[in-house]
Amino acid sequence: MRLSICVLAVLLAAGCGCDEHGSDNPFVCETPEDCYPGIDPADLPGDVVCQDRVEGGYCTHLCTTDDECCSVEGECAEGFVQVCSPLESSPEKYCFYSCEGMEDAEAFCAEYAHSSFHCRSTGGGTENRMVCLP
Repeated sequence: MRLSICVLAVLLAAGCGCDEHGSDNPFVCETPEDCYPGIDPADLPGDVVCQDRVEGGYCTHLCTTDDECCSVEGECAEGFVQVCSPLESSPEKYCFYSCEGMEDAEAFCAEYAHSSFHCRSTGGGTENRMVCLP
């Protein structure tokens, strides 16, 4: 009986999207190894990054074009779009969930990315995009 309760608890935790840090935010990370569980990092078109310019860390990977985002099965939630953009003054570009063109971008980010996320500018100068970030 105890074993089945433990198994059930593990399955429920996995189903809620909780990570090893106890967060229900799938983007939170401390190191790149926390990101993209179940995906071989070598399959991604760019190096995995735990972006520390985002509060709590943000799982992403390097990219050069939008097409490199969500290019690996299981990388992104079904039906969502990511865009490739620099973050603030960074010379590198990263994949972020897009909120461009959404009727209610704030509600979209809060509901589909995470409750603490907002639609905001990446601050990437001429390559600036509107994305879901805390």
